[in-house]
Amino acid sequence: MCLAVRNLWYDYSGYGQSSGKPSEQNTYSDIEAVYKCLEESYGAKQEDIILYGQSVGSGPTLDLAARLPQLRAVVLHSPILSGLRVMYPVKRSYWFDIYKNIDKIPLVNCPVLIVHGTSDEVVDCSHGKQLWELCKEKYEPLWLKGGNHCDLELFPEYIRHLKKFITTVEKSPSQRYSFRRSTDQQFEQPRKSTDVFEVTRKSTDRREKPRKSTDKPEKVKNMSSNGGDMLEKLRMTFDHKERSRRSVDCHEKSRKSVDHQLEKGRKSVDRLDRIRTG
Repeated sequence: MCLAVRNLWYDYSGYGQSSGKPSEQNTYSDIEAVYKCLEESYGAKQEDIILYGQSVGSGPTLDLAARLPQLRAVVLHSPILSGLRVMYPVKRSYWFDIYKNIDKIPLVNCPVLIVHGTSDEVVDCSHGKQLWELCKEKYEPLWLKGGNHCDLELFPEYIRHLKKFITTVEKSPSQRYSFRRSTDQQFEQPRKSTDVFEVTRKSTDRREKPRKSTDKPEKVKNMSSNGGDMLEKLRMTFDHKERSRRSVDCHEKSRKSVDHQLEKGRKSVDRLDRIRTG
């Protein structure tokens, strides 16, 4: 998070120098505590604050941003659609999913800059692109060709684009609105690229098949260790629920088969009764 020319960085619970255990709720409490510190200790107002969230950190960032209607701006660096969607191409939000950014970003009122590498091997670039499509107040995104998950700061375009964004959001709302209209016109053609997302979403209709098992450990390992632990637990929960669902489906089919056989038997008895009485 940053405040005007002053930057305020912090570690989530269980990360870096912070004590405690990493969990979704703890990260929400952490960012809330930092916001209160800015407000009470530094006299900062919502409209003076730009939130910055990277990777798993995009979750707490968007959770807070969705609750601050006067926020100045948000920067999302290699963001995720949700924890579960990093590992599986699910097409709906499950109650046990974590960091459901896909559901929260439409609630954010301020300008949002999204930066994502096109060669990200941990969180596919499609996450950033779909989040951009869902933004209420879009800003020109930055898709860094060849960028991976943890090296975007090394690209010269990254700093240039970030400075340009901060300069833009420092302007009055009316000036920002005129810029936004020009951005929308500029991206009118690329926005038709939502067809790409349709193709991706249709693929999930085949049944929410997990990615190849060789992908999962690698993707989880490449994310920060604590974030990877949370996603690994989420994956295990989803796998368990999928096995339970298939088991229920199997029992349901067996029950229907038994019911069908009983019904056939009953009809045979009825037929014999009619022959006997006739």
